[in-house]
Amino acid sequence: MPADREQTRIDAFREAALSCPIPAAVELVGEKWAFLILRGALNDLCHFEEFQAGLGIARNILSDRLAKMVAGGILERRSDSSDRRKVIYSLTEKGAALMPVIVALRQWGEDWGHGNPGIVLADRRDRKPIRKLCVHAHDGRPLRRGELVWVAQDDAGNARQAAE
Repeated sequence: MPADREQTRIDAFREAALSCPIPAAVELVGEKWAFLILRGALNDLCHFEEFQAGLGIARNILSDRLAKMVAGGILERRSDSSDRRKVIYSLTEKGAALMPVIVALRQWGEDWGHGNPGIVLADRRDRKPIRKLCVHAHDGRPLRRGELVWVAQDDAGNARQAAE
């Protein structure tokens, strides 16, 4: 690839990277305990003691991570009506929207030999394993890495409208 074309490609990447939401998202949930707390919340853990017992996490670390996730809008914190001394942590809509991220990370771990292959994530109703997550094009085609490109939102919107 000619040097000027390579520099143009790098400049385009750098410009896109400056507005990329990944760094802010990783700052909020890109740490081991945050992911494990999310996994717990997705599996109906809701009290401090449940998270601590289920994850084997130190109280101070759990307290810190829960506070950050509440401040970041991932979890909400409210008093337990059955016991005012307890607090209930539950996923917000923003937090629940992270489910595909957690599932994708789990499936990646399964595919690459991490974890227990005898435990699979299944549909609660049918108790059958869920499908592998995949990135899809606007028309439903599965996409691979080489088939993706970053474009300005205006360009993507115009392309979306042309396709409809």
